[in-house]
Amino acid sequence: MTDRRWRVAGFTTEEAAAWREAGVTAPADARLWRTAGATPETVITWQRAGMTPADAVRWHELGVAPHDAARRQLSGERPGRESWPARLARLATPPPADLDPGRAEALRRLLRAGVPADVARVYADAGWDGAEAEAWARRRVDQGDARVFAALGFTAAEAARLGLPALEVMASWWGAVPLAEVAAWCAAGLTPEEAAGQRASGVTAAQAAVLRALSDR
Repeated sequence: MTDRRWRVAGFTTEEAAAWREAGVTAPADARLWRTAGATPETVITWQRAGMTPADAVRWHELGVAPHDAARRQLSGERPGRESWPARLARLATPPPADLDPGRAEALRRLLRAGVPADVARVYADAGWDGAEAEAWARRRVDQGDARVFAALGFTAAEAARLGLPALEVMASWWGAVPLAEVAAWCAAGLTPEEAAGQRASGVTAAQAAVLRALSDR
């Protein structure tokens, strides 16, 4: 089915594979990227700026070169809507540096997983491994929060369900239970006060982990 959609859109099997490897999973998007002058090898310049294929086409129609379009997009400007503040921001925004191979692959992996380009860019630029970042990025967890939550032992799904900044969670649990146990008690559905009470009465973090597993079903 997937190959047929690409063939109908005018792509060979090899071209379709190259676009998918570059993180472009929809034939319609690949056609827009191609209209903007991008190839599977060069599309990462636009993707890293958090640009949509439609944005790229509009920049292309305005005659803006890819790297300049990326810099303008990163400064907050959008095609055809430049204000004086946006112009000043653009002048102060350096052109994006070339990605090293590891970060480029992380970006492409996240894009292949369906993560929006603006979210994928933040994770890749922060140095995340694509496999480690995927679960967090798909749930739109702020990458800085994700680092803290992961260090505390939370899963991406648990952090997303909390819907709170990591520092707020840490502050609310500070001193209630040992730091290494926060994820088990919190993910089991207990408040810091409840967890402290349970722990004082002899309930262990291992027992809380059982409740945590049940709550994740």
